[in-house]
Amino acid sequence: MFGKKIRLFKLLGFEVSIDLSWIIIAVLIVWSLSSGFFPYMYEDLPKGSYLWMGIIGALGFFLSIIVHEFSHSIVARRNGMPMKGITLFIFGGVAEMSGEPPDAKTEFKMAVVGPLSSLGIAAVCYGIYRVTAYVLPIQVTGVIWYLAIINAILAGFNLLPAFPLDGGRILRSVIWSIKKDIRSATRISSKIGGGFAYGFMFLGVINILRGNFIGGIWWALIGMFLLNATKMSYRQIVTREALTGEHVSRFMIHDPVTVPPDISLAKLVNDYIYRYHFKMFPVVRGKDLIGCISTRQVKEVPGEDWERVSVSEIAENCSSDNTVEEDTDAIEALSMMNRTASSRLMVVRGKELVGVITLKDMLKFLSLKVDLEGGSQ
Repeated sequence: MFGKKIRLFKLLGFEVSIDLSWIIIAVLIVWSLSSGFFPYMYEDLPKGSYLWMGIIGALGFFLSIIVHEFSHSIVARRNGMPMKGITLFIFGGVAEMSGEPPDAKTEFKMAVVGPLSSLGIAAVCYGIYRVTAYVLPIQVTGVIWYLAIINAILAGFNLLPAFPLDGGRILRSVIWSIKKDIRSATRISSKIGGGFAYGFMFLGVINILRGNFIGGIWWALIGMFLLNATKMSYRQIVTREALTGEHVSRFMIHDPVTVPPDISLAKLVNDYIYRYHFKMFPVVRGKDLIGCISTRQVKEVPGEDWERVSVSEIAENCSSDNTVEEDTDAIEALSMMNRTASSRLMVVRGKELVGVITLKDMLKFLSLKVDLEGGSQ
């Protein structure tokens, strides 16, 4: 379930997606609002009203996070940073950047605009609540009041100096501007973020011991999520520094196993996939590169048809999604693998196949380089 995304819509050139894990938090928000928050704040309303207030409140929170992440994306794009889109997941949302900000000033502007947008939404909702409190039904004004509160909390939480929260990114931008080194700034802010993470987990344990099981679990989960995020963010910096400037020709397999286009899928599976254990093979006729065939494509064909279907019938043509030039930067190749969910890419010189680059070989090089030159957190 985790990691699977559904594209919702496209706005201002940004794709908005939802990770299926977000369904969990959406259901929990509706349940907590309809059975706890709204009944406590507004007694004696019809039970159906609480459910609808919970649903609309959750949708409002959903839209608030989108606005928060959109603000990051818009500032990033105005500063020349390409953005992939916005994805909502179990603990909120993330604006998907293709790389790190170019300088500390850009980092600061990108980070600070998120909490400011949340504060802006909170102020607008509070203003609407004040004006309509005695005009609109309490079911409506109650939801508006909730959105004012939750956006103020969202802004406050994100301002904590716990990297990679917005406050932690603001802290990193300050350290970066002083030390002139993004890696050092990331290491320091990540350690501070880790301290907050352990603090949240400690609060979770305390709450559980005091009988507040649900609240304790949430604190612990937030702490674990933050700890994982801060470690991952630092690893990304180390990876980018280690691989930047390295060309794929340094890692590629120069004499890769290829398959002819005319063999059946059954022969491909038995003589190639089961023998070499690769998930993708270049398809070559003579010296001509035709495309590639992967286990993903084979699985789409029923097993009983493997004998009569040939490789050429389902092979994928060469494209920018499965090929790279030999002078391509390793970071670009790694980003392509991440985008296409592929661990192998064909390396070409013009239309000629010169090798195959694999994620495993890149990671081996990365591990050795980090071990030799330093980089552990």
